[in-house]
Amino acid sequence: MTTILLAIVIGAAFGAVLDRVGASNPTYIGKMLNLTNVNLAKSILLAIGTGSVLMFGGQMAGIVDVGHMSVKTAYAGVFIGGLMLGAGWAIAGYCPGTGVVAAASGRKDALFFIAGGLLGAAAYMATYPAWKASGLLDKIAGGKVTLGTVPGAEYEGLTAMPGDLMGIVLGLCFIALAFALPERLVPQKAAPQPAE
Repeated sequence: MTTILLAIVIGAAFGAVLDRVGASNPTYIGKMLNLTNVNLAKSILLAIGTGSVLMFGGQMAGIVDVGHMSVKTAYAGVFIGGLMLGAGWAIAGYCPGTGVVAAASGRKDALFFIAGGLLGAAAYMATYPAWKASGLLDKIAGGKVTLGTVPGAEYEGLTAMPGDLMGIVLGLCFIALAFALPERLVPQKAAPQPAE
């Protein structure tokens, strides 16, 4: 029961932070995706970088158990699904997590987004045998692999570099990029001025 309560508290706190940084606002997400305001992208980079440094640093210090890491299998369907997710995110202004946060904050359009996502998941489940037979779910690049080898993990590394060190270095790069990015990568178009 304590685990469930802790998950609810952490999930609610995470949702509150997502809402606070604008991740549940489709307009703000649109500005990020068209590069006219990348503050949300900077927040995402900072969060991923900080999480990576803490997780892999904790693993090196023996505080974090690598056995809890979950590495997804690489197959063509993952890449196609990623492209579909990105397109849906751009069109709807939500990804699955931010859609739930938006619904919790009272946005009615997010309820339609969630319903569409559940309908899509149901359609995938109903047609799973066809996808499996198509070969799109066959493992590529060894299946479950990581960039670097993490001691004690059951996953192979694509490079000989220690995975925990690579995770820290990549995390620090993400943090540096979050601070180095300007607020805009594409200037906003000036609003047309009325004729006098």
